[in-house]
Amino acid sequence: MKNFLIVLLGPTGVGKTDVSIDIASHFKCEIISADSRQFFREMRIGTAVPSELQLEAIKHHFIRFLSVHDYYSSSLFERDVLELLPKLFSNNNVAFMAGGSGMYIDAVCHGIDDIPDIDLSVREKYIALYLEEGIEGLRATLKLLDPEHYAKVDLKNYKRIIRALEICESTGRPYSSFLKKQKREREFEIIKIGLKRSRDDLYERINSRVDDMVKMGIEDEAKKLYSFRNLNALNSVGYKEFFDAFDGKISKEKAIELIKRNSRRYAKRQLTWWSKDKEIKWFQPEQVKEIIEYCSVRCTPFASP
Repeated sequence: MKNFLIVLLGPTGVGKTDVSIDIASHFKCEIISADSRQFFREMRIGTAVPSELQLEAIKHHFIRFLSVHDYYSSSLFERDVLELLPKLFSNNNVAFMAGGSGMYIDAVCHGIDDIPDIDLSVREKYIALYLEEGIEGLRATLKLLDPEHYAKVDLKNYKRIIRALEICESTGRPYSSFLKKQKREREFEIIKIGLKRSRDDLYERINSRVDDMVKMGIEDEAKKLYSFRNLNALNSVGYKEFFDAFDGKISKEKAIELIKRNSRRYAKRQLTWWSKDKEIKWFQPEQVKEIIEYCSVRCTPFASP
């Protein structure tokens, strides 16, 4: 029997969690989470982790399974999901993945280049360079080690520059030499479902969700993580703004305003990431019945556990 992976994706705040519970319940699936912000156990409020009731209703994978101190990447996620899927398919020929991290979703659906893991001390070296010389120091080093990637990379994104530098140093090869963009065939068919709302509706939901996070105590959560603020996992919307407030750079009120603004910008970047993917069938979050019907006609009857 052919196996199918249903992938539910969409921007932050669109309503993926509730829809994913409904779809997974219908197809009797467990949920593979593809939200890289929800991987970390210390980051609960600021990443909108599903509620305890939702986690109890449907078994979830890759939720709060790492520490912010742990190294993880899209290539490791690809490896781990591909190891998990045969176990899920042994009971049900339909598996289900939901999330908003485009790079991680693409890794599972299409594969990524074989970029090796790196020595964390190398990453720390370049983080130290960034803290000492700023992004200009990183740019100058990348231009020397990998001029080809320097010409293509977003030179305003220090995380991507550090990623390229740590690969260059760890492997002795330019980072660009690993980027072959070869799509890999999967032994299962993929059905991609996207959720969308009007811009005004989405932005209103994002603003409201940030207000809810403040009420739930995201400020206290950020305080507990303040001493680890230089870790890559914590360079995240909802935390970095409060870190600036703790440093006296901005007020608490300004931090909340920036979290809303940066969350809206993040949602826009997510939609841009998927805009060219013709495999995605887009629905409104209220169209759960239509989504289930669309998936059902593309899947053979699934085997009951």
